[in-house]
Amino acid sequence: MSEHRRKPPQPQGGGRAAARRGQSGSSSGRRAAPRGATGSLSDSYGSDSYDSGGEERQYGGRAEARRAAQRSTGGGRRRAAEPTRGGRRAAPAGRGRAAPVPDRKRLIDYPRAGKYGWQRWLPSWRLVSGLCIGFFGSLVAVAGIGYAMVGVPNEENAAALSQNNVYYWADGTQMVAAGSGQNRQNVTIDRIPKEMQWAVISAENKSFYQDSGVDPMGIARALANMARGGDTQGGSTITQQFVKNTYLSQEQTVTRKFKEMFISIKVGTKLTKGQILQGYLNTSYYGRGAYGIQAAAQAYYGKEAKDLTPSECAFLAALLKGPTYYDPAGNDSIDPGATKDKNLKRSKDRWGWILEQMHNDKRITDKQYQDAIKEYPMPDDRKASKGMTGQIGYLADTAKKYVLNHSNITEKQFDQGGYQIKTTFEKSKVEALAKAVKKVEKEKLDPKNRELDKHVQFGAASVKPKDGAIVALYGGAGYENGHFNNNADTSGVPVGSTWKPFVLAAAMEHGTYRSDGVGVSPLSKYNGNDHLKVRNNDGSYVLKKDNTPFFQENESDRPWGYISLRKAMEQSVNTPFVQLGMDVGMKNVRDVAEKAGILDSSFATLNPSFALGTSTPSAIRMADAYATFAAAGKQAAPYSVTSVKANGQEIEGFDKPRITQAMPEKVARNVTDTLENVIQNGTGKKALALDRTAAGKTGTTDENKSAWFVGYTQQLSTSVAMFREDPKSARLLSMNGTAGEKSIHGGDTPTQVWTEYMKAALKGKPDLGFPEAEKIGEIQDEVGAPTPTPTPSVEPSETVTESPSATPSESSTPSPSPSDTCGFFGCEEDGGAQNGGTGNGGTDGETSPEPTPTDTNLDGGNSRGNGNGGIFGGPEG
Repeated sequence: MSEHRRKPPQPQGGGRAAARRGQSGSSSGRRAAPRGATGSLSDSYGSDSYDSGGEERQYGGRAEARRAAQRSTGGGRRRAAEPTRGGRRAAPAGRGRAAPVPDRKRLIDYPRAGKYGWQRWLPSWRLVSGLCIGFFGSLVAVAGIGYAMVGVPNEENAAALSQNNVYYWADGTQMVAAGSGQNRQNVTIDRIPKEMQWAVISAENKSFYQDSGVDPMGIARALANMARGGDTQGGSTITQQFVKNTYLSQEQTVTRKFKEMFISIKVGTKLTKGQILQGYLNTSYYGRGAYGIQAAAQAYYGKEAKDLTPSECAFLAALLKGPTYYDPAGNDSIDPGATKDKNLKRSKDRWGWILEQMHNDKRITDKQYQDAIKEYPMPDDRKASKGMTGQIGYLADTAKKYVLNHSNITEKQFDQGGYQIKTTFEKSKVEALAKAVKKVEKEKLDPKNRELDKHVQFGAASVKPKDGAIVALYGGAGYENGHFNNNADTSGVPVGSTWKPFVLAAAMEHGTYRSDGVGVSPLSKYNGNDHLKVRNNDGSYVLKKDNTPFFQENESDRPWGYISLRKAMEQSVNTPFVQLGMDVGMKNVRDVAEKAGILDSSFATLNPSFALGTSTPSAIRMADAYATFAAAGKQAAPYSVTSVKANGQEIEGFDKPRITQAMPEKVARNVTDTLENVIQNGTGKKALALDRTAAGKTGTTDENKSAWFVGYTQQLSTSVAMFREDPKSARLLSMNGTAGEKSIHGGDTPTQVWTEYMKAALKGKPDLGFPEAEKIGEIQDEVGAPTPTPTPSVEPSETVTESPSATPSESSTPSPSPSDTCGFFGCEEDGGAQNGGTGNGGTDGETSPEPTPTDTNLDGGNSRGNGNGGIFGGPEG
């Protein structure tokens, strides 16, 4: 066939119309071949934006083409040829490239095909509505299944049935079975005053009679709290609380919360509102071991529930917020923040608020409200529960506190009972300590005939060195006698001169500001005269608030002159230790005491009097801190519980405390050597009746408000405190005149109690003595001390040479002349030997009654219970 008769090739891009468009779009008059006509990649994806005929290409390059293909097909490879619509490619308006068209419809069109930019990620209304329907449908299905699967238990759970806790002595024999087993009695709704019912409803669940038994928003808040690591409190209706009290455990978990919700819904359909309210009031915990409104009425007001007044009902309803913090009797043994004063304020505030809510809700009349709000219904004092008499109540209280502070058990759970607690207490030692106190009380005190013998109290504790086990304590006259404060485990009683060993230990370990870190020898000499000004490290004097010098006092005006620290400890002279504390740094003294076992919360203000025992640790903590000296510097925190079981399973957290080296052995042994001398030759001589090697220190505080003796052997460390207390205000009273004596010192009655107890507690035990103390530190006399001059006489022992006495033969060192009191910073105008005086022998020092230095509290805390001197940061446990 001839060349000119051959049929020309047809365009592949859309027939005649496409050909016409090609002719009109070509600048050269030739038709531009449609992209892809040759089938080669170069035809479709050239490197230039325009082909040789001037036609704008659809894509800028192969990579861009592939991305476009992936967008349009959800990530798959784009086919070489795209489908056309009506013979032409689809392209979005105003854009130079075509929108991808999906190969097939997807079940969920997301990201959305055919969209670009932010529109591609914006869900369609079909997708959103579908997901919502599916989500709420799933919730309904889950709720339906949960409602169907969860049933109301046929019986109350074991936790709602009150049981006893059983305490055991250290040898495994039973001490006491105590708890709420006898302290619960259900009453019917007709025997519960309407005012009590409305008080609870107005305070906790105003919509009780209208709601379905659950609070969805409250549950959501509880779940959000758990998600943040908090608890589930604050979201339950009365029905939910009744269900939790009666059928469920007290654990705070998501599972338990959902069970509570479904059971509450079912309970709401099966029980009347009156039955639910009756059950709630009969199962709630009101404190003092009382479960249910009947037990609460008896525990707080000694009456039947039906006889409660509207004001009393509001008070009991306030307790449901948390009896630990709303019982006016206080509960600072559980939490230092739950003191009597703070609890009373909280209780009054909530009591008044509940009455106001009842009035606003028109549940009580105007007259009832006015009558009820007139006077706060102060409840009765605590009463001793069965078996909690004598010292048993204090032992159980101490063990309970220890359990609560070393486990996740709440007070409410603990008081529901079912726990077996093995303690460290040894029955024979507890009885010996109580017997020692009673014997001395009988010999010394006559409260029936001497007014100043009234309200005298004792507190004592005994701890094992190198272990920390509390083997005995004396807490007071007993719960049965209305004494509910555990005197062995409380704070607010300053320890006086029993603090001086910590000052000496700090000096031997850290040195003074002049010794460049070298420890100070206990043979270093300081001015022991009365009424001395105290120097700061820069040589200036400590000033009072009125900018006049502060003078430190001794108990007597005896002119001791410059005496060694060992002698000052022996005779409990104040002025050397106040100045030593300033030279060492009171912070160092505090740190040494804390490492020895004293809690940070019991420390007083750091000022000159801090060295004399203005701090208020408990008897347990003082015995434990001195046990650190007895154990050559090894410290073990005091503990009272060795194991706890519930339902036959042992609860973790009750291993023995870890032993640490609190101070160098050399320091501890030198302190012990110095305290041995206190008993041999000083203020603790009455302890010689123990007839075995022992070390100890006496202590008496400002205005004779408390007196202490703390002493130890290698086997046992024991502290004894004595004080008078106003029963109404709990403030300490002076013991001047008590027991017919001018004043009570730590070396008198407390030492006698200590000796009587230690005789019995150590009977049959060997006298182990103490390791010999090595020489320590350098002699670093106080600034201004006279330079020693040689004398022809042979120097007697340390104890004799430094004791100014009326008998010249006992000392070859005369009393210092006035010039001896003058030092580098000048003379003491009214102090030292210039005061003269015959002296009255060695007496136990006390904190100064003189004007207070800046920011100083020389009182050391005259009101008990406001400090935090206990084992756990509050009173002892």
